Formats: sequence, C-alpha cells, structure tokens
Amino acid sequence: MKEIKILSPCGLLGYGYPETSFRRGLEQCPDVIAVDAGSTDSGPYKLGAGMAIVSRQATRKDLLPILAGGHQRNIPVIIGSAGGAGARTHVDWSMEVIEEIVREERLSLEAAVIYADVDRGYLHQKLDENRIEPLGPVPELTHAAIDAALRIVGQMGCEPIIGALDQGAQLVVAGRAYDPAPFAALPIHRGFDPALALHLGKILECGALCATPGTTKDAILGYLRDDHFIVEALDDGRKCHPTSVAAHTLYEKDHPYLLQGPGFELDLSECAFEAHGENGVRVSGSRASATERYAVKLEGASQVAFRTIFIAGVRDPILIENIDEITRGVTDQIREDYRELPDSGYQILFHLYGKNAVMGRLEPLGEPGHEIGVVLEVVASTQELASAICARARSTMLHYPYPGRKSTAGNLAFLYSPSDIPCGPVYKFNVYHLVEVGDPCELFRTEYRKVR
Repeated sequence: MKEIKILSPCGLLGYGYPETSFRRGLEQCPDVIAVDAGSTDSGPYKLGAGMAIVSRQATRKDLLPILAGGHQRNIPVIIGSAGGAGARTHVDWSMEVIEEIVREERLSLEAAVIYADVDRGYLHQKLDENRIEPLGPVPELTHAAIDAALRIVGQMGCEPIIGALDQGAQLVVAGRAYDPAPFAALPIHRGFDPALALHLGKILECGALCATPGTTKDAILGYLRDDHFIVEALDDGRKCHPTSVAAHTLYEKDHPYLLQGPGFELDLSECAFEAHGENGVRVSGSRASATERYAVKLEGASQVAFRTIFIAGVRDPILIENIDEITRGVTDQIREDYRELPDSGYQILFHLYGKNAVMGRLEPLGEPGHEIGVVLEVVASTQELASAICARARSTMLHYPYPGRKSTAGNLAFLYSPSDIPCGPVYKFNVYHLVEVGDPCELFRTEYRKVR
C-alpha cells in the first residue's frame, strides 16, 4: 500500500511546539513538513495594519528546527498564510526571517514564494462582469470598496502550491491560503485521493488540537494511504481518540458534514473513525466533488476610525444595580457635550463584563454578579477625538449621580494609570467575497528564488 507522511509541527507557526515531539515526527521519515502560519479569525486588524500575528522571535524559534529538519531530510517545507494575514508585507516579513536562518545555518534552499495579493484592476473587471458575490451576510461589493481597501488577498487552494512543487521547490512560502492546502498539496500532487488529503489537511492544520488533551502547541503526524488516513499524536502525554478526531472534524464548520473550499465540496457524512494502535485514529469514507465553478475567497481591509478605551472594575452593589441607567446617562451627557458633532461621527460602547458582555441578549442568566468589569470603548474619526470623548465619558461616569450613591468618588477602580488607552486605527473587512476564476492560479504570482 502506498503511503505519504505529513508532519505538522503546530497549529500556527510561532505558537511553539516541543522539540521532542517534532524530532519524533522526523524519525518517522515524513515526506513533507507543512504548517499553517496565519488566520483572520481574530478580525481584520492584522490584514489592515500589515502586522504579523506572532512576534519575529516566536516565528524564528519555530522556523529554525523546521527548516533544518526539512533540509536534513531533503523533504519539502510548505508554509501557508505566511506572516499571518498572508499579504505581500506578511510574506516578505516571513522571508526575511527565513533568509536570516538560512544564512546563519548555512543552508541552501530552492524556494517558491507565492503572493496572494489581488490586483485591483482585475477585481474591477470581475465586478463589472458580475463574477463577484458576497460570502455570507455582507454587502454587495462596490468599486469604491475595492479602492478603499488597504490590502486585498485571495485565499489560494492547493493548485499554486502544487505548481511550485512541480517546479522542484524545496521550500514553499505561500501568502493567504486555504488552511488545509499546504497539507493536501503534496499528496494531491502525487496522485492521492483529494478528499482524504483535504480532510487530513483539515485536521493537521491545527496541530495536536485533535488529540486529548488537545493543543495547537504540539506536533502531530498524518499517514495518508489509498483508502484511509491515520492521525497519530507524537507526545506521550497525548492520545488521538475517535471521538476527539471526529469532534475536530466539526471544527470551524457551519455544517456537520459538508465543507466548502476553493473549487470543491467535501462530504464527510459517511466517514468512519476507528482507533488505531495506542495513540492513533484511522479515518475513511471522505468524499469530495468539484463545484460547478471555481471561486476564490477574497479578504480586504480598510481603515474606518480610531479607538480609545478605559478599563475599570465596579464592586459597589448600588452602582451595579443602576448600571444600565448610568451607562445610558453617561452616553446622553456626552452626546449633549458634543452636540456640535453628528451622532454618526463617533461611537460610545460600554462592555460590562459580569453583565451579559459575552452573550448579550442571548445570556440566559440575566442577574449581574457582585462585581462588574467596565470596558468603555470610543471609536471616532481621529485618535485625538476618540481620546477626548473617552476622557469626558470616563470623568462623567466617575462622578455620575446615581440614586442611593453614598460617596462622591472611588466607585470605579481603574486597572491602569494612565486610565485611557489609545488603541490606534480601527479596520473592517470591506471585502469578504467570492470571485469566480477561470484558472485556480490566475490570482497568484509565484517567484522562484535560491535562498542561501
């Protein structure tokens, strides 16, 4: 039976992993080391600001054993969504770290760098051709939104990575990528079942999160064969169980059985999960079908405002009893104080931790606790205005005359000094759409480099 082995060091490059687990994975002679390096799960900030998710130091620490191990074993290393959000600035930042390691370790690698940034002129044309549609409950895309986006990336599938491997790349550093793509690319390139490869990639991209106890900060190994795959934990303290692997199959999905990706739909309704050995799980029955048209997810971020916050604790039961009236009163007072500004020019947002801050109206336990954490957020057109309104709101709340108040100050315990914290620019996803393409690689540009 033919077999391909895929080593996943961790759930996100820079999160860290035990070197003992990684070395144990290398001892199994994997055919490829693949790792996901990014996400937009936390929102549009990293894409808009051009910042990495993790620090340079953390990225370097994780990359050193990976690059050295791949070079030593003469196997490909594939990195997806490099630098976090996967735009050119993130990919180039990742390459700087890689080149630094390669020089210091005296390695030599044939590298393929795949950029995911999308040309605006291309999108304007696609929009005119009615080949762009919203992904979920978002507005229709406009030409103005395309122009306003600071960065727009496409989420590549396996095809650009397969193309790089076909050209002999030992290191593939890809921009924004569909999470399973770095793991599924080599198996599909070598003729393995795409459904099994993509399902296995879906599991491996989170590291050992499918094990018990689960974590993204540990390595895991996948064995892909003709009609099934096996996932195996590499740490003695973790085990893969059928329930844990099956449960992880449901991770980040809006349907228990179906999973859409670039150009395909994965059907997992007939999957079987069986224990294999002491710490592995055998999975079979994954099926995939090609979609009628090939669509690529677009992500674009624009800057919309600036933010300033303060954080305070409240333990006064009388204040807590009147908290809704107080927050409404403070907001009304600020609106009056800044009546020369339109209401649309800024937002005042109270987040009351201890009183429905997490679930809002869906919270089944309506009564507040004995203490509340107050986060006041002001979003405005400039940082100066956001900070000014936040300061006014903070002082207004500090001395607000609520019924039954027994003191004139001291009812807010500020966590920091200075209490007001400028948070900088605020971004939003103003492009979150699907674009129909004629060629899965047409959005992406690959550069081949000798890194040494």
